[in-house]
Amino acid sequence: MSKAITDKKQQVNYLRERLEIFLEVLDAIDPETTELEDIDRLIQMMDDLEDKMEQFNVREQ
Repeated sequence: MSKAITDKKQQVNYLRERLEIFLEVLDAIDPETTELEDIDRLIQMMDDLEDKMEQFNVREQ
């Protein structure tokens, strides 16, 4: 298991990298051939990002 990220700058960098990955996946999707599983994966990626942001916010308090 990886060490918890407590440094604010590292947290921002982590979230930025994850968001860039999400955007790359989103750009690569062809709307004509996208299946429900693809949409579910995008939703899961966003949920994971939201969870991580909440974890980081709790650590700041």
